[in-house]
Amino acid sequence: MMRLIAAWGLILAWGLTLPAGAHAAASLVHAKNFQSDAQTAVKRRVPILVLFSTPGCPYCEQVKRDYLVPMHTDRAYRNRVIIREVTVNATTPLTGFDGASTTEGAFAAANKVFMVPTVMVFDTQGAAASEAIVGLLIPDFYFGYLEAAIDQGLGKVRGN
Repeated sequence: MMRLIAAWGLILAWGLTLPAGAHAAASLVHAKNFQSDAQTAVKRRVPILVLFSTPGCPYCEQVKRDYLVPMHTDRAYRNRVIIREVTVNATTPLTGFDGASTTEGAFAAANKVFMVPTVMVFDTQGAAASEAIVGLLIPDFYFGYLEAAIDQGLGKVRGN
């Protein structure tokens, strides 16, 4: 009987850890310090992809779930891009590429992001490295749009 209780206790404890782990894996890293991210990008020789989103946006969630989270968790993409998320209109503090303090909303406005989801790829200096991808566009081709933007960013960062 004690073994059975212990076994059920282990199963329950294991099951309780799944949602937290699954949730963590199903999200992107929220931008906090682009100057620090740019330093990492210089070392890796990769661009920085930013998803501009808003809470409750179903298209933003689809872009994250179907495209960006799988990229973010795929080790192969560590050599291709750094992925961050910024919430449009948020007052959350953020350090810009230049080291200046700003907010997520001000960063989005400075980059003329007014529609979500918007994906932008930046070089290590904070300049746009490709054309912005605004909206979900055609889901069948969206991965190709992301790949093309990342490739343009890589070309700019690596001088190709």
